[in-house]
Amino acid sequence: MNEQQQTLWQFMAAESDKLLNQTLQHIGLTFISLFFAVAIGLPLGIIIARKRQLSGSVLGLAGVLQTIPSIALLGFMIPLLGIGAKPAIVALLIYALLPIIRNTYTGIIGIDKHVIEAAKALGMGSWQILFKVELPLAMPVILAGIRTATVINVGVATLASYIAAGGLGEFIFGGISLNNTNMILAGAIPAALLAILLDFLLSLIQHLNFAKLRKITLVFPFMLVLLSSFYLLPSAYGSSLTAGFTPEFMGRQDGDLGLRSVYGLKIHTIVISDAVMYKAAYAKELDVISGYSTDGRLKAFDLKILKDDKSIFPPYYAAPIVRKSALQKFPELENVLNLLSNRISDSVMTELNYKTDYLHQTPEKVAKDFLSSVGLYKTPRNGNAGVVRIGSKIFGEQYILAEMYSMLIKGNTDYNVSTKTGLGGTKICFDALVNDQIDLYPEYTGTGLLVLLQPDPKLARQIAHDKNKTYDYVAEQFDKKFEIKWLKPIGFNNSYALMMRQKQSKALNVTSITDLKNYLDKN
Repeated sequence: MNEQQQTLWQFMAAESDKLLNQTLQHIGLTFISLFFAVAIGLPLGIIIARKRQLSGSVLGLAGVLQTIPSIALLGFMIPLLGIGAKPAIVALLIYALLPIIRNTYTGIIGIDKHVIEAAKALGMGSWQILFKVELPLAMPVILAGIRTATVINVGVATLASYIAAGGLGEFIFGGISLNNTNMILAGAIPAALLAILLDFLLSLIQHLNFAKLRKITLVFPFMLVLLSSFYLLPSAYGSSLTAGFTPEFMGRQDGDLGLRSVYGLKIHTIVISDAVMYKAAYAKELDVISGYSTDGRLKAFDLKILKDDKSIFPPYYAAPIVRKSALQKFPELENVLNLLSNRISDSVMTELNYKTDYLHQTPEKVAKDFLSSVGLYKTPRNGNAGVVRIGSKIFGEQYILAEMYSMLIKGNTDYNVSTKTGLGGTKICFDALVNDQIDLYPEYTGTGLLVLLQPDPKLARQIAHDKNKTYDYVAEQFDKKFEIKWLKPIGFNNSYALMMRQKQSKALNVTSITDLKNYLDKN
């Protein structure tokens, strides 16, 4: 059943077990980080209320930390803490600190001085004043800070799926990659409802009278611990091996869905960005990953592709797709882009990817070196006959191809080029093309067939294993439906693949996906 036939409710019902696990993980991540944020932020707020000369620097530092873009903060954590829950929790903790510190400080210094003087006159010590006067009176303001931090954490926690920490972001980013609105909403709606619900419950607590608020305050730490434990529930059961799949792979028929329906593969799975997936497999944090058959990190991390013995992965021949209106506007464009046709084989693309993914050469250098080696590089003409806009998805191979096309256009025509690289997944790139935000980007025949066109499953099975039939079908349908032209294929086939470490493959005697399924059934 494809997206057009499936309602949101039907999708959520079909994925209810996954949705439940993601929701539990999301709640767990939110409250683990909130627990530590309260444990750190509350004392800090008290200290700077006592020593106000420190308030500027502490609040300033917490403010600076909060200005770091959340996805960048997660990226900074990976070299220090690896992938998974730890870096996500630390990042969320940092985001939650500022409202808790600031509200604790503001709540305490806002207490009427005459009240403090009265407490002292009654003979209270500083600790008695803190626990019996200041914190109770400041508690509504402190709870407002915790409430703000909770809502922030629910939102930011959606990004945790990029580093294999789980949560409702798995559906959201999978849906964006797959052009699947049901999938996006299945993650976004529960996340929004969770934020609204928690905000509402905390607002009720915030406005309780003093006696009730005191009782709630006593059980609040235990509630935080209980809700934090939700994160561990989904991982308490599962298979002997752990797989890391990209968000896009999770929702594709030529991905996790196909593995389950065709192979009957049941493996504990976490969603992870392909930027860190290979390294996680190499570091033995994952046993099986979804990857690309021409990825340079296969060589770098000594990974083995498991044989797809039931052929669920169709051919993915790369080719530039261009709006027909752009071809009319730039008459020389088609011939120039086709200069790359059949120039790059699987092994060549793997080597080029290796240079960017592992040797960390820039896509521009890799593209220029390759074009020079095959005699296609020419000095840019610096013409002004119009600007061609090139897009790309967010992985190394697409950056390289975008650079190659940019150099070919600049060197062979008087057109200039504007590149919009790193446009997320398939949906973002394709929407940008259809909506005239870019003129072209490199696409793959398998993605065009199964993700963008989504034909009847029976028809898809008939044509998906023949590269020429697949290309002819997508070329015809894109022309008819979207006024988009598939130019000549570049030459390489970057198919999906399951892979694991070479040593592990030998040790477990797993060389195909069927072997993997059989191993999991026995262990």
